[in-house]
Amino acid sequence: MDAQLSSTEINLAREILPDYAPAQHALDVLERHNGNCDTSFDELWVENHGLVVMPKGKSLWQVTLQVLRQEVCGDDGFRGQIQEYTKNPGSTPLLTGLIVSFVGLAVAHGVPIDPAIATVVVLYILKIGLNIFCEYTQPVTDNSQTLPTSE
Repeated sequence: MDAQLSSTEINLAREILPDYAPAQHALDVLERHNGNCDTSFDELWVENHGLVVMPKGKSLWQVTLQVLRQEVCGDDGFRGQIQEYTKNPGSTPLLTGLIVSFVGLAVAHGVPIDPAIATVVVLYILKIGLNIFCEYTQPVTDNSQTLPTSE
């Protein structure tokens, strides 16, 4: 599932967070990458932490979301903040609070995320919804069974 924000969503976030410099920087990067969260995340990560070489077939975006899934999906406080924001979209304090909370959750679990990177992730979670995010990033277990063939 590609993470893509529309120009309308980017502009709305600009209006909600006009004085929050990390978010404005993230929105500039998102705009430069036509709203692609994966590519924007990578650029911001490299800007802050240098180049990371990932195994073939994996992206830093996907791996980071999987690592943070348990913290984000299992944190009732963060879930509550998401619900409050969805009741009052456009609230600058609520959106800023979500970004700051996400940074706190990530850093507490050893993932060095700054507010600009967190902005990209939070906007993505808000776009698709927390429940879909939690389901989408859930580790896949192979429960397939081999059925005997009749020949």
